[in-house]
Amino acid sequence: MFKQIFPLSSIVALRFFGLFIVLPVLSVYALEMEGATAFLAGVVVGGYALTQALFQVPFGLMSDKLGRKKTLLFGLIIFIIGSVICALSDDIYTLMLGRFLQGAGAIGSVVSAMIADLVKEEQRAHAMAIMGGTIAMSFAAAMIIAPIVGGNWGIDKLFWLTAILSLMAIGILFTAVPQPPKIVHSYAEEESKMIDVFKDKSLTRMYITFLFHSSIMTMAFFIIPLVMTQSLADGGFGWEKAELWKVYLPAMIFGLLSMGPAAVFGEKYGKGRQVFMVSVAVIFLGFIAMGYATSPWLFIVGVVLFFIGFNMFEPLLQSFVSKFAKVHQKGAALGVANTFSYIGIFLGGLLAGYVMDHYDRGALALMVAILSAMWFVWVMTMPNPNNRGNVYLPLDIFDREKVAALTEHEAIVESYINETENIAVVKYEKDLIDEDEVRGLLS
Repeated sequence: MFKQIFPLSSIVALRFFGLFIVLPVLSVYALEMEGATAFLAGVVVGGYALTQALFQVPFGLMSDKLGRKKTLLFGLIIFIIGSVICALSDDIYTLMLGRFLQGAGAIGSVVSAMIADLVKEEQRAHAMAIMGGTIAMSFAAAMIIAPIVGGNWGIDKLFWLTAILSLMAIGILFTAVPQPPKIVHSYAEEESKMIDVFKDKSLTRMYITFLFHSSIMTMAFFIIPLVMTQSLADGGFGWEKAELWKVYLPAMIFGLLSMGPAAVFGEKYGKGRQVFMVSVAVIFLGFIAMGYATSPWLFIVGVVLFFIGFNMFEPLLQSFVSKFAKVHQKGAALGVANTFSYIGIFLGGLLAGYVMDHYDRGALALMVAILSAMWFVWVMTMPNPNNRGNVYLPLDIFDREKVAALTEHEAIVESYINETENIAVVKYEKDLIDEDEVRGLLS
C-alpha cells in the first residue's frame, strides 16, 4: 500500500508546500507592491482559498469522467502558471491574479479520490494518515525554509521554488503513481448528477464537519501569531516573530503523534464517531486556554491541545467521505467536501478578524466554544461508516449478473466491478447482513 500512496502523497505535499511557504512572509511582501492596501494584501493571502472552493467540485467531476491522472496534470499546470505569475509580479493586482490561479489548480479532492480507488476501504484511514502526515511535514518545512530563503534571496524566489517543485510533482505523477483500476458500475447517467452527492444525509453531515473543521483552524492560525507577538499592553505576550517556532514545534509534534491512535480507533476498532467527539472536546479546551491564558505557557498548552484535536480528524475526514460516497461519486463528493473546507477557511478568517477587531481573544474563544458545542452535537448523531463492510468476489468464480442483482436486497448498498483486478466489490450494511450471507445470496 505504501508504494501506491506515497507518490500521491508526495504530489500533494509538494503542492501544499508551495502554498504554505509564502504564508509567513506574504502579507509583508504584498504590502510593498504597487497599489497595495491592507485589504488587498488580505485578499492576496487568503484568495487562493476562494478559488480552491470554486474549483474543487469541477475538478472532482472532471476526474470522475476524464480520469484522475489527466485531471491532476491539468491542475498542476495551472498551479505552475500561477506561481510564475506571482514570481514575476510587480503590482498587487498581478500578484492577486497569480494567487487566484494557484488556488484554481484544485487537485486535493482528486488525489483523495485516487487513493480511494487504489486502496481498499479497510486500509483507507491508514492511507489518508500517510497523506496527512506528508502535508504536515511540508507545513513544518515551509515554516523553517520561508524566512531563510525569502530573507536572503527575495520572496519572489519562493514562488519560483514552488513552480520547480510542481514540475517535480508532474514527474512523480507519470513515473511513480500507478494507474487507477478500471471500474465498471451500473449507475445510469441520471444517477450521476451533482445533486446526488447531497441526497445522502451521511455525506451532508461530513460536508458540514469539513466546514467546522477548517473555519476553526483558520481562527486558530489567526489568533496564535497575533497574541504571541502583541505587546503586553495590547493583551499579548510580547514575543518576537522569530520565536514563534517555539509555539508551533511542540504543537506539531503532539498533533502528528495524535493521528496514529485516531486512525487506529477510527478504523480498526470502528470508533470514528467517538474519535470525532473527543477531537471536538479537545479543540474546545484548547481555545478556552488560548482565549483566557494569562501566561504564554498556558497559551502554548492551548495551542498544543488545539493541534491534537485538529489532527485527530485528519486521517478520518477524507476516508469517511469516500466510504459514504458510491463508486461513481467519490471525486464529486470529495470535491464538495473540500469546497466546504475552503469556504470554512474563508469564513473563519472573516469571523476571527471581525471579532478581534471589535472585541478580544476571550470573545473569540467564547464564539469557538459555542461553535464546538454545536459541532459536538452534529457529530454525535452521525452514522459510523464502519457499519458498512465490503466483500471482494473473484469474477472467475462468481457471476457478474448475479452480483449486479444483489443491489435489489435492502442490506446491499452497492456493487461494482474492478476490471483491472477481475473482482466484484459488494458493499453491505453490517447491521443487516454479514459477509457469509452476502456470498450465500450468490449461491
